[in-house]
Amino acid sequence: MNQSITLYSTAMCPVCAMVREFLTDLNIEYKEINVDLHPIEMLKLIGKTRRFSVPQTNINGYWIFGFDPVRILEVLNADVK
Repeated sequence: MNQSITLYSTAMCPVCAMVREFLTDLNIEYKEINVDLHPIEMLKLIGKTRRFSVPQTNINGYWIFGFDPVRILEVLNADVK
């Protein structure tokens, strides 16, 4: 299955690093947008999710906030509830 995964993060965020490491350890390809370097993307993100925090991960249209490995795996396995 072709997954569309985008991780919104900052460089100094330890929880962002946890999501990054989790996805990398599972050999899951993802796009990362560092909102420190792309403030316009952060404004767009806030408009979509109404949250001013990172990490925020979008997997196939589903938003996951923070580090939630169980939810990440549920969404990746299309067991979305």
